[in-house]
This record gives sequence, C-alpha cells and structure tokens, in this order.
Amino acid sequence: MRKLLNIIFVFELAMFGLIILGIMPRWIVPYFVLILAGYVIFAPIEDGVTFFVRSIPFFIAIPVTATFDNFNTWRIISAILFLKWFFGNSVSEILEWVRQPFTRLKKLNFSSILLIVILLFAILSITQAENYLLAVKRGLYFINLSLIGIVAYDLFNKKEQFRENIIKNLAIPTIIVAMVGLAQVVSTYFVDIYQFMALWGEGIQCRQFGAEWCNIAVRVGNTWLAYFGDQLSLRVFSLFPDSHSFPIFLLLGLPSVFVVALKKLSPEKFINSQSIFKTASVNKTVILIPVIFLAAILSGTRGIWAAGAGTLFVVLFLVFLLKKYGHASQQKIFTYLSSYLILFFLLFTVAFPIFASPQFLVSKGNSLILRNRIKSIIDFGETSNSQRIEIWKKSLVSIVKHPLLGVGIGNFPVVLKQDLRLAKAGSSAHNLYLQIAAEMGIPALFLSLCFFWLLIKNAYQNFIESRNQTFIIYNATALIFIPWVLLYLLSDAAIFDERAFLIFVITTAAVLNKKTSAKTI
Repeated sequence: MRKLLNIIFVFELAMFGLIILGIMPRWIVPYFVLILAGYVIFAPIEDGVTFFVRSIPFFIAIPVTATFDNFNTWRIISAILFLKWFFGNSVSEILEWVRQPFTRLKKLNFSSILLIVILLFAILSITQAENYLLAVKRGLYFINLSLIGIVAYDLFNKKEQFRENIIKNLAIPTIIVAMVGLAQVVSTYFVDIYQFMALWGEGIQCRQFGAEWCNIAVRVGNTWLAYFGDQLSLRVFSLFPDSHSFPIFLLLGLPSVFVVALKKLSPEKFINSQSIFKTASVNKTVILIPVIFLAAILSGTRGIWAAGAGTLFVVLFLVFLLKKYGHASQQKIFTYLSSYLILFFLLFTVAFPIFASPQFLVSKGNSLILRNRIKSIIDFGETSNSQRIEIWKKSLVSIVKHPLLGVGIGNFPVVLKQDLRLAKAGSSAHNLYLQIAAEMGIPALFLSLCFFWLLIKNAYQNFIESRNQTFIIYNATALIFIPWVLLYLLSDAAIFDERAFLIFVITTAAVLNKKTSAKTI
C-alpha cells in the first residue's frame, strides 16, 4: 500500500505542477480531485492521513463555477478522512457518546477540554458579529481545518509507529516548498521583476488559489515586495499566498527535517557530537537545515528575524532548566540541536548579496538593503511598523469595549471601521493574541494562552521522558521552533492561513500525544 501512496503523491505533484504552470487547463481539476478523493476513501486511513500531510502545500482550489473557484481540495479530503475515522470507530463507542456525552467529556484530557471551551467562545462570539454569515463561515473554516488534527491525534494515540512515520513525512513538503522558494530567487536572474509578478500574480497564484485571491493579490495588495524608499525587492513566498505564512510553515516543518537529517547518526555520536560540521560529515542531508533557514530569511519577514533573536532567550532558559533538573545527556542533546540557530544568523551574510543583487530588484540595489530592512524592525517611524502600532491601539480600544465576546469571529474589519469584505484580503490585528481577544473576547485569549503553554510543556515532557530517537529530536527542536512561531505571532496573525494552520494542527497532535517508546537512544 505504501507503494501506491508514493505513486499517488507523485501523480499529485505532477498534476499540480502542470496545472499551476498553465500546461493543463483548470477545468480538469474537479476530475483530478475525484481521483485523490477515491484514493483516500479506499486506502487505509493511515495512508490517507500520510498523503494529506505530504500534500498540505499542494492542495489546489477547485473551479466549481466561474464565480466560485476558490474552494480548496483540502476541505474535501479532510472531511473524508474525518468521516472515515468517525464511522470506523465501533458503533457502541459512538452510541456511548450520544447517550452519555458528559461522562465521555470527563474522560477527555485538559488540552481537549481547552479546545472545546475555546470553540464555545467562538460560537458565542457570533452573537456579537455585525455580519453573522461571515462569522459562521469563519467558524466552519476553523472546524474544517481542525478535523485532520482530531483524526491524527487519535491515530497517534493508538499507533506510536504511525506518529513516528507522520513526523518524518512532514519533512517532505517542508523541503519541497523551501526548494521552490529558492528557485524563485534564481528565476529573478533570468526575468525582470515585472515578468516575474505577471507569472506568479496573474498566472500561478490564480490557478492555484482561484480568481478571488488573484484579484486581491494583483489589485488590492500582497506581501511579495519589500520597500526601501524607491528600492523594491522580492520577498520569497514559494507556493504560499504571502511571505508571512511561508516561513511559519518552514519553522513548524523544521523539527521533522531535523529528524530526517539526523536519522543516520548513531546514539553515541548523537549525544557526543560537538559540532554541526562533524554531523555534516556523517550525514549530508544536514545541509537541508541551513537551506531552509536561508529560505525563511529570504521571505523578508522581519518578525521572523526578530522572533529568531527572541528564541535565543527561550533556548538559554531551557538549557538552564535542563542543567538544573535534567539529565546530562538531555542537556547535551538540546544544546547541540539549538546550536543550529547559529547558522540562521550566519546566513544573513549569504542573504546580503542576494537582497542587494540588481537582478533581484526593480532598481539597482546596494549592500545596505538588508541592513536597512533589519533596522526597520525597531524603527517605529517605518511605514509598516507605524501602521501596525495604530492597528494595535485600535484593537486594544475594541477589546476594552467588547471584553467578553469581542466583535465576533471573522469580523475584525469592524475594529478598524473597514469594509467587512477586507477580511478576505487579510485585514487583521497583525498580532495573533490581539486578534483572538478582539474577535472572541479576553476569556478566549486566556484559554488560548493556556493551550500554547500546554503545548510547550508537553514538548518538554516528551523530550525528557522519551527513549525513542525520533521523538527526542522532534520534541527538542519543537521546543525551539514552536516558541519561535509564537513569538513571531506577536507581530502577525499569518497562522490563520490554511497551509500554516494545517501544519500547526498536525504538529499539535504530535506534541500533545504523550505516549513514549521504551526504545533507548
């Protein structure tokens, strides 16, 4: 069955590439999706989930009608997997949920209860919405996104080997989208920026996400460019709608890449490795880690850069914690894995000439471009920063006015007195935590913070308790990259992009599952 899984995945990649490049027409997409749906229906559910995880960035929008062509394939595939899982459980178990829902709820763990209560606040916030339909659609969107997480969590709990398999498979889409991102950079040496934008904005993005997003990206605005006065440079976004969700996906996929890159390292060498370069001589796939770091830097997302610096303090705290309470080998492992962060900052010297390259810009560049971009992180006079601060102020005012249930999920444009249609164009608080409080109320924010804390706590516990090399590496690096993403979300809400949210859901399912193997490292 694994051979068929690989064949279907390669088929999907080939069709995806042919369609977004315009070689094959979009009208063929519904038939293509029927083939994928048929595979997921008849394949073992474990293979279906594995296929879904591999395919997260490659799901394509379905042209249902001429005016409704942005309904994405993942919505159908996740619903099929959920229904297959739900009805695959014993009838008696389903009936028990119907007959004794409160008894079954008592058996749920704390993280599940938190998510249910957050969902209740999201539903209650609809009563405050200016546009009820928009709020309901937003709520259904998040429920649809979360279905795959429920399935994955249950399967992880029942089959530890499957969790290990999914962790490794997450590396596949992470590596592919990073390579596509770097290919975007290379392509700018052969076409000018206008040709590039025509290719992506009016071509690939239209075929991948549908006309509605295409119109927003081309006519309303996008995050594909960075401005420095008259200077204009491309920000890598790969197969994502923007350059903000792209690095989030990379960071959340990096723990899986670490697992794959270090899999050939023997337990003794893994614990005693003193340098990254020694590891690279043992396993050449380690080179993937700096490649992905470079792709994240070239996204030009300043919040990611700043959050990377903030993550250093998290790492230092965890090293101190492990030194005081952990085993010596655990401290060595975490110190070694976190030392890869050095590469992230060293790679800015590689990014310098790329950002300054004249082929990469509309106008001729200079070596100060990246330096100016970095300085703008703390320059409160820089346009995007001043706009963010103004949005944060308005968000706080709205939270004070609507502290309990907010203005309604999906209705954030109300906070800024904008047209509600701008919700689809990315109108947000540019801060995940303010966004949650503004839309669903302060209690929902508090519960969300509790959930994020629980996620980090579980990653730490899994790291120190596991004896399986895969889980040790995955959870140790999750302790680096999950806080990195959460810190970045102080300046953005890009986690709400469906591709970023889906990988976050899978990551959450893997980390919250606390079963550990007796296999020693």
